[in-house]
Amino acid sequence: MMMQEQIREEAGGGVLSDASFAGVVDGGWFEPGYWRDRGALEIQGGGRGGVAMIDTPAGRCVLRHYHRGGLIGRFNRDRYLWTGAARTRSFAEFRLLAHIAGLKLPAPEPVAARFRRHGFFYTADLITRRIDDVRTLAQCLADGRLDSDLARETGALVARFHREGVWHADLNAHNVLVKPEALYLIDFDRGALREPAEAWRLANLARLRRSLVKLGATERIPDFQAVIWQPLVYSYERTMGA
Repeated sequence: MMMQEQIREEAGGGVLSDASFAGVVDGGWFEPGYWRDRGALEIQGGGRGGVAMIDTPAGRCVLRHYHRGGLIGRFNRDRYLWTGAARTRSFAEFRLLAHIAGLKLPAPEPVAARFRRHGFFYTADLITRRIDDVRTLAQCLADGRLDSDLARETGALVARFHREGVWHADLNAHNVLVKPEALYLIDFDRGALREPAEAWRLANLARLRRSLVKLGATERIPDFQAVIWQPLVYSYERTMGA
């Protein structure tokens, strides 16, 4: 069943949520202090600004405030140019995740998104359901747990998204989550639905490879190409053709 969304305007912004939580979610949900006061907050590092793990009436969730990276992030930490509510980072990612959920692909389920206007700019936040008891692919590499089997699972995972035209803007080893029974993709900020094309699919895979190499995969696994990358690509191509 497709998710039903509801938008509620707030002073200086708006909240988009799963309609089933529309009467529960308010602006306070997006403030770490709201959850800290209730003893329901855990801050974790990672990414550009870290995330907050929160225990909500909707279950265990992740609260993420959008931060800028790179050079621009040094003088503009979290503000984006306002071009309309539908084009805010949070609303766009919420709707992409809702579409992904409808396809039954393994990714976080969206709960709510918010933007707040600041003149010509806005800030944004997103709440998704938490995926518990996982390790990132990067952690598996660091722990010596990345092998041919996991590489094949990773290739098949990426192919499942690509078959549906889902492009991940930052496909790297930190955004692949590993559980014993399943793998997940996370962080679909700036992701999009695209028409089938070999160019963007191969570029996405190349980005993942660069990520692994940057994390030292070729040093940790001497025969990286044969042991990891070739099985990953073979499984990717096999799943794409299924």
